Amino acid sequence: MVTNNSVEFDPYIERKAFDETQEGVKGLVDAKITEVPRIFHIPQGSLTDKKPSVSDLEIPIIDFASVHVDTASREAVVEKVKHAAEKWGFFQVINHGIPLNVLKEIEDGGRRFHEEDPEVKKRYFSRDFSANKFVYNSNFDLYSASSSVNWRDAFSCYMAPDPPPPEELPVACRDAMIEYTKHVMSLGDLLFELLSEALGLKSETLKNMDCLKSLLMICNYYPPCPQPDLTMGISQHSDNSFLTILLQDNIGGLQILHQDSWVDVSPIPGALVINMGDFLQLITNDKFVSANHRVPANREGPRVSIASFFSSSALPSSTVYGPMKELVSEENPPKYRDITIKEYTDGYFVKGLGGTSYLSNIRI
Repeated sequence: MVTNNSVEFDPYIERKAFDETQEGVKGLVDAKITEVPRIFHIPQGSLTDKKPSVSDLEIPIIDFASVHVDTASREAVVEKVKHAAEKWGFFQVINHGIPLNVLKEIEDGGRRFHEEDPEVKKRYFSRDFSANKFVYNSNFDLYSASSSVNWRDAFSCYMAPDPPPPEELPVACRDAMIEYTKHVMSLGDLLFELLSEALGLKSETLKNMDCLKSLLMICNYYPPCPQPDLTMGISQHSDNSFLTILLQDNIGGLQILHQDSWVDVSPIPGALVINMGDFLQLITNDKFVSANHRVPANREGPRVSIASFFSSSALPSSTVYGPMKELVSEENPPKYRDITIKEYTDGYFVKGLGGTSYLSNIRI
């Protein structure tokens, strides 16, 4: 491949050189770079994904304050959840029960880790989840088929069902991660009940399928970008999870694809963003949608977000998932073949972020 300035460009070699610094995108920003390196450049013409951004649409906001009051109040919440899961794949939840100080602590803890001395962070640098439960790196799909590298660093950790011993977590975010996980698991329990009821099934249905069993926490760190028009914070993708709970800071930047337009998910103080993942779309046979979303790069920053994925992701698991028997019929036959989460995730990682959902690969 030859670039405009006719210098030979080997993306693998340049990605590897970036990886070997173990300092991520923050290392580039700390070095006071003024131009975004080529590996981050999005192919010309794809930045807008040919779809407009709209500001007059807003994803649903659902108030959980009355969910435990009485049957009628709960049914009203279930109806709103059903509408959001079917039509948007996303909603923001307020009065969700997680205290504001817990949200602040995990956001601050994530920021503290990413702003640690590079030598401290390097102790946790890895691309091998089988050997490490807490992993720090930049771009999990760095060596995938993705067309460009994202302007983002992250740490990832499986917090359920077998969290690492506390001493294996960095001091900067240890207590915050443990405390936030307790609350996220509790909120996840409620969300899976409401989603089961929204499908017309018993409250425990999705939990009985182990949707709540595994939790992967990822803290994304998006440093300010000197040339935001050339790259993305995170390319468009859907999540390889059953459900994702996202805490975003006040900078915002998340956009979701809805009716062929990009819609901003404006930060609401104290709110959490909930989105359906690919596995929920699969087992509900497309009744619930796993929507594409992205984060453009930004001159502002750093931006921090904490995504909690209910998914065993890359961990070994023999459980096979396909469209639920209760939701298929002669008129509505299964749209997907059965698959394990590990097999799906392996394919998802090889493909990398960007472009169409990996669900299309298992559609019947």
